[in-house]
Amino acid sequence: MVAPDTDQNATTDIVAGRPAVFFDGSCPLCTAEITTYRKCRGADEIDWVDVAGGGTGVHSETIAPGLMRTDAMRRFHMRRADGEIVSGGAAFAELWTALPAFSWAGRIGRQRPVSLLLEGAYRMFLPVRPLLQKLLRSRAG
Repeated sequence: MVAPDTDQNATTDIVAGRPAVFFDGSCPLCTAEITTYRKCRGADEIDWVDVAGGGTGVHSETIAPGLMRTDAMRRFHMRRADGEIVSGGAAFAELWTALPAFSWAGRIGRQRPVSLLLEGAYRMFLPVRPLLQKLLRSRAG
């Protein structure tokens, strides 16, 4: 299920009935975070999809039913096993719930008012993300 050696952070296929994480593989911050999650127990039960198209074979504008590439590049998305797509803070809570090491945080993150705070924090992060990406790229290059 893992893509060729050029991209170990993404899968080539999205399997129905399995959770799927949609991430921006062109973002060094996002890639570092996804790499951390991929090392966790339970990560092999999740499909990891680089929506930037970095070697994954995912090149159409529709990434998954109900999810366009442009939307997936703007916000973190996760498809739950039941097929529902969630984004932002809710997507992080779902991902954490799916990984045993973080499941406690996911259970808390799903509950109000924590879910509202998580989404608020994520929305505050989004405008800062391009600056952080630029800083990380300049340090790497």
